[in-house]
Amino acid sequence: MKCSAGICLVLAVFMALTACSLPRSAPLEREILREADDVAAGFAIYPVTRDFLPVLAEWPLTGESGLRWITASSGSRGQVISPGDMLNLVIWDSAENSLLTSAEQRVVPFENMRVAPNGTIFVPYVGAADVAGLSPEAARAYLQEELEVIVPSAQVQLTLTEGRGNSVYLVGGVTAPGSFPMPDRSFTVLNLIAEGGGVRADLENPQIRLMRGGHLYGTSINRLYSEPRLDTRLQGGDQVIVEEDRRYFLSLGATGRQAQHPFPQDIVTALDAMAIIGGVSPQRADPQGVLILREYPTTALSDGDHGPGEQRVVFALDLTSADGVFSAGNFRIASGDLVLATESPVTSAQTVFALLGSLVGLGSQINNISD
Repeated sequence: MKCSAGICLVLAVFMALTACSLPRSAPLEREILREADDVAAGFAIYPVTRDFLPVLAEWPLTGESGLRWITASSGSRGQVISPGDMLNLVIWDSAENSLLTSAEQRVVPFENMRVAPNGTIFVPYVGAADVAGLSPEAARAYLQEELEVIVPSAQVQLTLTEGRGNSVYLVGGVTAPGSFPMPDRSFTVLNLIAEGGGVRADLENPQIRLMRGGHLYGTSINRLYSEPRLDTRLQGGDQVIVEEDRRYFLSLGATGRQAQHPFPQDIVTALDAMAIIGGVSPQRADPQGVLILREYPTTALSDGDHGPGEQRVVFALDLTSADGVFSAGNFRIASGDLVLATESPVTSAQTVFALLGSLVGLGSQINNISD
């Protein structure tokens, strides 16, 4: 059987094209996983199923801040004097021959008396008075009692201006950041954020960072809202930073969106991630071949069930089965994960057949011209 010149040309072109790789926007699942059986592959594959999830729960979390938080505690509802505070004393004495006043002036002010690092202030005829840790009213009564030994008729008035030891600092992420005096010793993180005008609306999943005594603690604002026991009490000198969640994951392949995606909430599951990226392409994607690529630190590796066997890990999702979908809803995405939707093998076949149909039509046109 002889073929016409046009058909022969078409077949030659078709064979040349099919011998090459067809252009695709995503790999096939088998192309990613074909090296898995090789001992030198350098990565491990774990199908995400109901039986695998308890094993995964024993593995170290990756991509997390690693910061712990301080639970709430109660404190004094009143002000407490601290080193660095400024005290103003006014001493009244109407007695004749007073050691403090004169006939023309029955009141003596002592202004801007800063509480020393050791918690004391100097008061004439009393000496170093230890006032740190006292409320302003308790300090006033204490000073008056000390003065009455020398000036029986003396009356003491005391006012407090908070210093660094009685102030906290709100840095960024709010409407009005700045330094805020603590009204009492039960002033909490959420109280401070409210004083700063609240969290800015443009922040994605705002995170709270607390700097105290050279240590850094962290949690999210949503967690503070949902768990009141975590609304920790502040201490003088604390610095609170509100910032956007820095975690992200990537999506590539036959997905609805190929981009870098910030975490919109504290926990993002594989199903959450699929919704965020707009699902997979119904024309191109293989729902049985959604892969999550993750790299663990060497410290996480384990020969047993307490960690992965390789640093590079591929988690395979099958979204065509009930177990696969439910398991995806309980699989936590880690920061830096890559969600890769592989291309369906049917797509390549459809491309080949479409190409063949186009070439046959072209061959018929060539034959008609040659005739």
